[in-house]
Amino acid sequence: MEPTIYLNFNGNCLEAMTFYAEVLGGEISGVFRNGDTPNPADRMPGGDDLVMNMNLRLGSANVMASDTPGNWYTKPQGFSVSISPVSIPEIDRIYKALSRDAQSVMMEPADTFWAERFAMFTDRFGTPWMLNFVGNRSTN
Repeated sequence: MEPTIYLNFNGNCLEAMTFYAEVLGGEISGVFRNGDTPNPADRMPGGDDLVMNMNLRLGSANVMASDTPGNWYTKPQGFSVSISPVSIPEIDRIYKALSRDAQSVMMEPADTFWAERFAMFTDRFGTPWMLNFVGNRSTN
């Protein structure tokens, strides 16, 4: 059993997930919109273009997401999407892209006692991120 990250967006799911796929080298699959639902009674509130469900494949992991319309949406809190880029240049590249117009930056990329480079921020879509490159440091 493996956990799957499921993100909710306030009407900009397709934009956010497409951006994540481009930056992180993932592949989008299975985009189902509100208007694709055969039975109109099963649609969520909002327009036909809202994303009911979609999947982003990153390596062996899946990140799923949907739009959460109107008063169903709540700002993400209490978690971060944590990824481990393979090098310092890669973590810096990802940070630069994902943190552009960030809602907040808690920590810019820096050396820590557990990692050669670590960063923590909330991107412009409201997704909280942690980027961690351990390198030659041990996490034990």
